Amino acid sequence: MTDRFPPLQTLRAFEATGRRLSMTLAADELHVTHGAISRQIKALESYLGVSLFRRMTRRIELTEAGAAFFSAVSRLLSELAREADNIRRKGDDARLVISSGVSFASKWLTPRLHRLMARYPDFDVQLEVTDNDVDFTKGHVAVALRYGAGHYPNAAAERVMSETITPVCSPAFRDRMGGLSSVNDLTSCQLVHEIGMTATWEDWFAMVGLPTLRNRGPGYSHGSMSIEAAIRGEGVALGRSVLVAEDLAAGRLVELFPQARLTVDWGYDLVYRLGGKHDPKVVAVRDWIADEVREFTLSR
Repeated sequence: MTDRFPPLQTLRAFEATGRRLSMTLAADELHVTHGAISRQIKALESYLGVSLFRRMTRRIELTEAGAAFFSAVSRLLSELAREADNIRRKGDDARLVISSGVSFASKWLTPRLHRLMARYPDFDVQLEVTDNDVDFTKGHVAVALRYGAGHYPNAAAERVMSETITPVCSPAFRDRMGGLSSVNDLTSCQLVHEIGMTATWEDWFAMVGLPTLRNRGPGYSHGSMSIEAAIRGEGVALGRSVLVAEDLAAGRLVELFPQARLTVDWGYDLVYRLGGKHDPKVVAVRDWIADEVREFTLSR
C-alpha cells in the first residue's frame, strides 16, 4: 500500500508552495532552503509524471493538474493535523501534572503519591519539582503545592496544612551531647539553619523566653537538606513538623522539647489557576490531599 503514496516529505513542500505560490516563502515557512523545496517539488512531479507548476520569470502558478492535486493534498493534511490535535488534547485531558516544592516533595508528598494514582487511574499523574512560582496561564501544570504565606501571583490558593517548628537531632547526637534535657544545653550544640526560613532560631528562643544562646552553624537552602544534616549528626535543626514527621516516626530524629513547638504563619497551600476551583483535576487533588492530611494529623 505504501508504495502507492508519493514521498510524504514532498507533500508538505508542495502544499506550502501551492498555498503561497512561492518557493522562497515556502522555504522560509518550513525552515529549509529554496533548493530543498525545489528538489522536493521536482521529485513529486517525477513521481506523478506531470508538471504541478508553471515556472515563469518572476512567479509560479499551479497547472490544472497541480490545482486539482493541491486541493486534495491541502484537505488531507488539514484533516491529519486536526486528528493529531484531537489525540493530543485527549492526552492532555488524561495528564495530571502536579508541581511541588523540593522539600515537601521529598519528605512528604512523594511517598504518598501512589495513593492518588490508585484513586484516579484515568489520570496519568506527573510530578514536577521546583520552588519557582507556576504561571498557570501558560503552563501545563494543573495544581501546585507550595510552602508560603498563602498569596501567589495570579493564582488562587487554599491552605491544606499548617506547621510548627521545634528542635530536632539524631539520637546519637543527643546522647553524645549528654541527653540535651534542658534548653540551656543548646549552648554547647551546633545549630543547623534553613536559609530563608521565615521562622528562625531567634524566634524559637524568644518563644521559650530566652535570648539566642548560640547562632553559629551550617545553613542549607532547603528544609529537607537541614533535616538530612541533623540525621547525619551535624547538630540540632529547627524541624518543620510536616517535613520531620516520617523521620521522627522512624527514629532517625528525636524531638528534644515537645512542649515547645512554635506555630508559624507559613504553611502548605494548594495553588491553581484563577477560576479553576471546580476543575476536575483540582477537585481530585484537593479531595485526595484532604484525606492524606487527615490521616497524617491523626497519626502524629
